[in-house]
Amino acid sequence: MPAADHTVGATYRVLARKYRPTTFTQLIGQDAMVRTLTNAFASGRVAQAFMLTGVRGVGKTTTARIIARALNCVGADGQGAPTATPCGVCDNCVSIAEDRHVDVMELDAASRAGGVNEVRELVDGVRYRPVSARYKVYIIDEVHMMTPQGFNALLKTLEEPPSHVKFIFATTDIRKVPVTILSRCQRFDLRRIDAETLTTLYTDVAKAEGIEIAPAALALIARAADGSARDGLSLLDQAIARAEGPVTETDVRDMLGLADRTQLFDLYDLLMHGDAKGALDLMGTLYTAGADPAVIVQDLLELTHWLTRIKLVPQAAEAPGVPEAERVRGGAMAGKLTTAQLARIWQMLLKGLTEVQTAPMPLQAAEMVLIRLTHAADLPTPADLVRQIQSVGGAANADRPPTSGGAVERTSTTTAVASPPQPSRPEPGDRPRAFAAGGTTALAQTETVEAAPNLDSFAAVVALLAERREAILQAHLKNNVHLVRFEPGRIEIRPDEHAPRTLANRLGALLSEWTGRRWVVAISSEPGEATLAQQEAAADRRERAEVTAHPLVQAVMANFPGATIEAIRDLAAAIDTPTDGEPEA
Repeated sequence: MPAADHTVGATYRVLARKYRPTTFTQLIGQDAMVRTLTNAFASGRVAQAFMLTGVRGVGKTTTARIIARALNCVGADGQGAPTATPCGVCDNCVSIAEDRHVDVMELDAASRAGGVNEVRELVDGVRYRPVSARYKVYIIDEVHMMTPQGFNALLKTLEEPPSHVKFIFATTDIRKVPVTILSRCQRFDLRRIDAETLTTLYTDVAKAEGIEIAPAALALIARAADGSARDGLSLLDQAIARAEGPVTETDVRDMLGLADRTQLFDLYDLLMHGDAKGALDLMGTLYTAGADPAVIVQDLLELTHWLTRIKLVPQAAEAPGVPEAERVRGGAMAGKLTTAQLARIWQMLLKGLTEVQTAPMPLQAAEMVLIRLTHAADLPTPADLVRQIQSVGGAANADRPPTSGGAVERTSTTTAVASPPQPSRPEPGDRPRAFAAGGTTALAQTETVEAAPNLDSFAAVVALLAERREAILQAHLKNNVHLVRFEPGRIEIRPDEHAPRTLANRLGALLSEWTGRRWVVAISSEPGEATLAQQEAAADRRERAEVTAHPLVQAVMANFPGATIEAIRDLAAAIDTPTDGEPEA
């Protein structure tokens, strides 16, 4: 029996390393950065420090190595200058590509160069010129992991480095990097790579490897990569190793734990028709086939977003990358669902996804989410429910016979006031009822009608607030508001600095509710009248002046030195009147 060969795994290079870009032209999805760096090298305006930020797998470290090669490339003849197109054959290019160049140092801030002592060692080495390269390049990955003391120790050197030193920083969390560091660097934000570009990349890699893989499988890998070229290449590597022969869409779905797209549309259709049993049976089938419950809910969320998008922008369904099945079935579903329904489904799925991800039993949690969706499928929206209640109330009022005994006739300016129902003992077998069979409520059957207040002045509005026990709002209107203009249905006021900002909205809402008509309360910059409190104070002063000038009062004040006027009352109003309405004897 021949000995096992243990060298295969050791010599194999994963696709993410084998197909790593070595020049700016090979970078995908970062056109703005490539154009800027290419122009910088062409004009000789290369910055002293670079800050590369973006999600994992978009090319931050790869870009840093390409910059290091471009700075130190000497060409095949050994006489070349810094260039945006490194030759790849000179000693510097080869050494940097193999990560063994003595003048290009790659550091990890999470394990090295994070503290002040490591930064001091780095700064001490900056003073020495490079051994064999043109520039000494420091590449610090995950720079946001450095300590505040480490950042501070680097500031001076980063601001005025020697001419032979370049710094390149990479980070996935730019918010943790101090602004003092950012201001000394040329910053590049590497974008997520779109799925179409990733699909093209993975197709080229599969051809170079001689692997037969279905286009639908490549599209699934590109979607699962979530904008990361490295993540997608790792998934492609795994799919090639998993499949025995050509890689099919089913192989990739099983590997990723995804539900079949056609079955996903079937599941969504069952949910929208309220078929709980069918939805649970299909969920069980997908789970048995290897689909992750959380991934199924995520796919339902993605489908909801897709349906909402093509409902609002139908042209999105005609994009070249959209499969025919999604275009046809998605368009049919979007036409049957309203935007309000899709928004409600999105909120329920979003909340349900959190439950599934945190539940000890994800399958059961996902099934409960589906059950809620089936029961909510045929429920009316809040707006429809309000309209139904209003129509029920209108029908009940129209069928009610006219009242007698001085009741006010209902008009557009009256408000119906519901009186509380009288408690009664329920009979055996009675069921609690929210709505009667005819659609009228028990509350509506005991409804009485009361005349709306007649508001013909601002003072009447303030008096109404006092009557309705809105003491705080009434006090603000009396003491902190200047009336500019008043007419029934519209009030213009100028509040002072002590009035709350919500005063106008609150007043308009209350008046509209109490009167049954729309009231607009506007804020004006005109000076307006004095406040009601100021007007009352002025009227009191005038009345006191008139009373003080009366001869009888002057005589009293002369005969009683030190006396003061405490209150002024009308003589007729001061006469006692019997409370029972009988004339005084």
